This record gives sequence, structure tokens and C-alpha cells, in this order.
Amino acid sequence: MSFSLTSPPLARALADRNYSDPTPVQSAVIEDAARGRDLLVSSQTGSGKTIAYGLAIGETLLGTAEKLGPAAEPLALIIAPTRELALQVQRELAWLYAQTGARVISCVGGMDPRREAMLLDEGAHIVVGTPGRLRDHIERRRLDVSALKAVVLDEADEMLDLGFRDDLEFILKTAPESRRSLLFSATFPKAIVQLAQSYQRDALRIEVEATRRGHADIAYKAVRVFPKEAELAVVNLLRFHNAPVALVFCNTRNAVRHLEAILLERGFTSVALSGELGQNERNAALQALRDGRARVCVATDVAARGIDLPGLDLVIHAELPNDSEVMQHRSGRTGRAGNKGTSVLLVPQSRRRKAERLLIEAKVEAEWIGPPTEEEIRVLDQERLLSDPLLNGDGSEDDAGMIEALMAGREARDIAAALVRLYRARLPAAEEVGDPGFGRDERRPARTNEDYAAKRRPFGAGRDEGEDGERPRKPAGPRGDTVWFRLDIGRKQGADPRQLLPMLCRRGRITRDEVGAIRIFDRETKVEIDADVADRFYDSVRIPDRDKIVIEPTTEAERRPAKSFADKAERPAAPRRSWGDDQAAEDRPQRPRFEPRDANQRAPRSEDRKPYRADSRPPRDDARPPRRDDGKPGGGFKKPFAGKGKPFGGKPEGGRPGGPKPFGKGKPRGGPRG
Repeated sequence: MSFSLTSPPLARALADRNYSDPTPVQSAVIEDAARGRDLLVSSQTGSGKTIAYGLAIGETLLGTAEKLGPAAEPLALIIAPTRELALQVQRELAWLYAQTGARVISCVGGMDPRREAMLLDEGAHIVVGTPGRLRDHIERRRLDVSALKAVVLDEADEMLDLGFRDDLEFILKTAPESRRSLLFSATFPKAIVQLAQSYQRDALRIEVEATRRGHADIAYKAVRVFPKEAELAVVNLLRFHNAPVALVFCNTRNAVRHLEAILLERGFTSVALSGELGQNERNAALQALRDGRARVCVATDVAARGIDLPGLDLVIHAELPNDSEVMQHRSGRTGRAGNKGTSVLLVPQSRRRKAERLLIEAKVEAEWIGPPTEEEIRVLDQERLLSDPLLNGDGSEDDAGMIEALMAGREARDIAAALVRLYRARLPAAEEVGDPGFGRDERRPARTNEDYAAKRRPFGAGRDEGEDGERPRKPAGPRGDTVWFRLDIGRKQGADPRQLLPMLCRRGRITRDEVGAIRIFDRETKVEIDADVADRFYDSVRIPDRDKIVIEPTTEAERRPAKSFADKAERPAAPRRSWGDDQAAEDRPQRPRFEPRDANQRAPRSEDRKPYRADSRPPRDDARPPRRDDGKPGGGFKKPFAGKGKPFGGKPEGGRPGGPKPFGKGKPRGGPRG
């Protein structure tokens, strides 16, 4: 089926956008059985439903005419759950109805209501908005719905989940009874069915099969990660896929802020979208993604609802969603209009069962893989550099002088090395991540005893040992002299080595192997930099960056003498004793053994100990003589409070305050208070 069954101006607009064949949901709404009727349509995100209901109401608004009349009271009302989705729908319908002379405006929360009121006063053919803002304009008599011919509820199930049921019922009750009602929903819960029965007449129910259509252009991958390396895995995934635009989902606002800060420190151009941002900030973030000034968007589910970004090829679920529908909505941001996309789920070991359940409920199959490694990313960087179109083109005449200056006195290898350094300097560094290993292919043949015997080694031997049985150590940090630098951020400001290291590499244009010790104090941090790159490092970090961290070299008095990293890395390891050591026990050095002595076998004392006598010490001159109670037979010391009277009995009368006891002490419960 083609778009020939729809209105001619709409068909021409689709042809101009290279739309040739309609999607299943678009074909279903323009068939003869659906013309002029109320519709209850089930379709997934990314199935082309915006164009579908735009085509469905086309004949209702236009009839047989090519153009719409002058703008006055709205003829169609489109209701969407979020601002982003409403603005996207407004843009889609604007080009779809461009040849009809239609005026399409939006009324959404977060925008200036006075400006929207002015646009409504000027007249409109189609109004797109969110439920709360549309109801507010209707109650204030700014939006006249008396001439409505069609009302469309886009993602009706989401609007009910967000608590817009009262607003939707108010709008539907206010609209004329003769208007058409079109409900588009991903699912048909009981609340949607009740809403359709209450406000639709003889509705045609259309269910588009979601077997593979909504996911045919999306490749799902489940990446095994360690829980503490999920953020590092996001970095490697972004570097590995190198997508023009990528969308990373988190479950909370705090997680969005944290992950965005990590990506910014690594050198990614990223923006954040969450519910705490104002509309102007959200618009600026989305515009940065469309202009190419940002390539990564970290967002929550609600904030990313309705986002349609060109070139969005990668969706990363940094945190698993709560249900399969949310996962489909997330993944549906990519793989649109016939383009290919990738949806990646980060799965720790503790979330494996949940990930499997989400994939089964969504009826999709995912490839279980490990996170991209540094070596894989390095190989891809080499391929991308060699295939860069800039290497194949000829230099312009303006660059001839610079080319000659570079060739003079320099070898081709030096120029190529500088080119590689410049290429790597603009790329975020890959991270070291591991693969937990669960979820591998369990159909591989089982190992035999011979397979394990071939890999047996003496107990305590390392996997990468040399000929002498000692495992080689990988040198870490600088191997020569170092220079200390001070950062004006410390432990009280939240300094963390995992965030400081990529920041130092990014700002100083050095590698992690050229960074030595990182010592964090309360209000400052000192780092050790290889002396060979110290001058270049300081020239790069002299001016504070967006993080506003000041980096400066320390004085000679402040520099603590430290052992070189080469000495630390090459210190000999303790020799290991093989399991097969057959040295006899009696030949090994023995510890001295101490046997307990018998209590009756004591050595005689050199002199007898004198018995203790109380009067053996001479009395002090200023000592007070002991008080004795001579009234009792036998005498003896008098015990304190030995008499019948209470202690402190001699205190003056009236020491205790009068009145009733506190909290009714001494009185039966339930009695009247005195």
C-alpha cells in the first residue's frame, strides 16, 4: 500500500521527505474501514504513529479541499504526556500540513502562558499540548474547543500513569460530542478500555503486531559488567560505537548528575536531562545535541519521553528499567525511519535474572557480550584514523606554506607520530574494565581431564610466569624523575583519584602512565608527573578549565622525597616455594620450643620474701588519725551512713518543691488530676 489513499497535499509532503511505503500502523488508519470512525490503536514507540494520526485526521479536517481556511478556532487537538513529545509532534505536523496552509501551535507546561494566549488569539488549525496546560487555557477561556473536529490522545497509557486522568476527562467532556476521538496507546490496560468506552462511539480497535517490527532495526546487546565498573563500561561503549548521538538512561536524578560529571571529566561533550531542569535549560540541551555541540545525553525516563534526535544510533541502559515497556520506550529512541540502532543493557551479576525477564517480556533477543576492552578500542581508533577522508585529500594552496615548513627538517615518521598524538589527544581515554563471564554460550563442549591436565601448574605459580617461575610485573607510573604539582581541591571537596586521573590526562594532554602518585589531603591534592612531560603539562593546565581546579607546581620545600616508580615497579618479589618441594622437615630450621614448667618445680629464691605488715611503713606527719567508733564493742572503723537516719538528713526543710508529684506518681491510673 502507498500513501495514495490519503489527502493529496499530505501525500506530496510525504514524498518530499522520501516517504515511500507506509508502516503497518499508518496503513491501518487510512484504510476504508477506519475512515471517519473513532479509533483505539495499539502501537509501539518508533512505529510512525505521529504520521499515522496526522494522516487519519487529514480527511476530517480537509475533506476534498487542498487548503484549509483562515485560522480561527482550533479544528484538531493533540494531547501528549510530556513537553518534549508535544513539541516533537508539533514539528512533525507542521511539515506534514505545510502545503495545506495549516497553522500548528503548541501549549505546554514550562513555557510562557501569555505568549501561548497571544498565539491562540491569532487563531490556529491544530493545537498540540500537555493535559494540564490545555485544561488551564480552556478554564481561562483562552482556548475555544467548540469547533473541534478531532481529538487525539498520544500515549494515553503514559498520561494515565502520570496522573492526568482528571485533565483528560475534563477536556473530552468539554469537546463537542460530534468530534472524532483517536486513542493511541502502547498497551490496553483496564483504565484505557474504560476511558474509550466512556468517550468514544463505536470505536475501531486496531492492534499492530509487535512481533519484530518495533525492534527490527534495533540490535540488542546485554553487556556483562562488574557493579563498580558500570560507569567505566559506559565510557568504553561510547568510545567503541562512536555514535554521532548517544542516549544514556539512568533511573534517578542523582545518577544522571553523577554520570554526566564523569563523562565531562573524561572529555565527552555531554548534556543532562532530568525533571529538575527548567524548560529553557532543556531546550538548550536538546539544541546542543541537534547542532552537534554535544554528542551524549544522560537522561531519566520521563525527561527523555518524546525525544527525537537525528543521528541517534546508540541507547545505553546504565541502570536497568523496572519493566519491559519502559525498556521498549527507551530503546525506541533509536532505530527510527528505517535507520539502524543499538540498544545496550549493562547487566551486573546480581541483575542477570531481571535482564533476562525484561528481554523475554519484550520478545527480543540480545547478544550477551563483555564490555569493550582497551585493545579493541585502540584497533578501532587505528582503522578510523586510516579511513579518515582528510588523509586522502590534497592540501589547499593556503596550506602549502605550512606543509613545506613541516617537511623541512623533519622526518616523515616524526610527522606521522605527531599526527597520531593529535588524533588521540582529542579522544577520551579508554578504561580498564573486566568481564565477569556469566551468560556465556553454555553449548560449547565440556572440557576433558586432558584439557585441565595441560593447564596444571605447581601450586602458587602465576599464569604469566617466566622461566624462573616469577610472574613479571607491569611497571606503573613514570619510570624516571618526577615533578610534583598541587591541586586546590582536597578530601573535603570530594576529591577522588578515579575522577582526578582522567581530568589530569585530559587537561594536561598526557597519558595515565605519565601520572604517578596522587596524595589527597583535606584541602589540597598533590600529584606526581613525569619530568619529561612536566613543562608541557603545566603549559596545558595553567589556565583553569570548566572544573575551576587550579593546578600549579609545588615548591622545593613542599616536595616529599619519593622513591622512583621504576624502583617501585622493579623491586624483587618474594621467592615462591613450589608445591613439590621435597625438603625434609627435619632439615628445615626449627623454631625454639618452650615447654611449660611444673608449678612445683620452681627455682629457689635468693632470699625469703618478708610478709606484708600494715604498719611496716612509717606514718606521715600530716596524716589524719583514723576515726574509730569506741562506742561499739571491739571498736573498729565507722561505716558511712551506718546509723538509722538517712544520709543528708541534716539539710534544711523545704528542699523539695511542693505540689503534686510529676506525671501523677503515687496516684491510681485514670483518676482525676489534682
